[in-house]
Amino acid sequence: MDSKRDTAALTLENPAETVRDLMADIGQHNDVPTPETFDLTKAHLVTLPNHRKVEDLSRYHLSAAQIQKPFQRKGTARMTDLASLIAWANRFKGETSALFAKADLKAPALTCIADYHAEGAANITNPAGDPSARHCHHKAIYDFPLSEEWKAWMEVSGSAQDKDEMGEFIEAQAKDVMDPTPAVLNGEISDQNQPWENRLIEIAQQIDGRFGQLAQLLAMSRKFQVFETSDLKVVTNRDTGEAEVKFLNEHKDENGEKLNLPNLIIIAIPVFQGGAPYRMAVRFRYRKSGQSVKFILSIYNPEKVFEAAFKEAVDQATEETELPTFMGSPEQ
Repeated sequence: MDSKRDTAALTLENPAETVRDLMADIGQHNDVPTPETFDLTKAHLVTLPNHRKVEDLSRYHLSAAQIQKPFQRKGTARMTDLASLIAWANRFKGETSALFAKADLKAPALTCIADYHAEGAANITNPAGDPSARHCHHKAIYDFPLSEEWKAWMEVSGSAQDKDEMGEFIEAQAKDVMDPTPAVLNGEISDQNQPWENRLIEIAQQIDGRFGQLAQLLAMSRKFQVFETSDLKVVTNRDTGEAEVKFLNEHKDENGEKLNLPNLIIIAIPVFQGGAPYRMAVRFRYRKSGQSVKFILSIYNPEKVFEAAFKEAVDQATEETELPTFMGSPEQ
């Protein structure tokens, strides 16, 4: 009888001890010291009690190690003038730094990436990674501010305005309009002229234009009437005897004289805020429809002037930073 009791007790006690020992072994937790020669570029793997889950502690080491200072520079600085971007580039530039110039007519920008990729082909076979690759996280951007004068003229360029609208605009922007010089009025290209004078004379010759003065535009905006006369003309083909009837329309002023209006004016405005003014030709046209007259002011080839102003700024940045410049936007 005693022997049976002892056997039963032993049978009940052994499974409990086995389970307890097993749970103690599973739940055992020891301190996880950081290896003295720990490499932050490699994973630090440990096992956890929860079903022997494997956890990577590298992110915790990296976070703790950067409490005092970061491992790398990153962030985007926004500059408000070109000189500041040049100074920033010279402060942080390295062997791999580069400039990117985006010549967008509405949103031009210049970007400096201090930690840009190094030269050479990508190495995708190196198990340690491409030695020429960089994060491109440290950069500065200068968004060129277009001048108020440029935005005002570009907004009305090519749009039809009535007499009062044109008058109000011309009066508001009168400071931008300059009267043609005697050389421009003479209309002959000469070595004695200024380069910009010869350029405007050439434009007038190309489009059969004639430059006018600010006073003429203001006078037209205050009082301008167009009278239209129609003459009948019959053209006969001598070979076939067929006749063709044409109406010849001619615009005249209130005194019955033929209208002979200037179709070009000169404006001098900066492309970018605080920049040097550029002299440009503006085409002046009118369109009569019934009793109403619409005026159209169109800047002649503004893209060329924009490109010249943008190139001047980019060339300055390239020269003063001694960095390679790429036209366009960097990788996203």
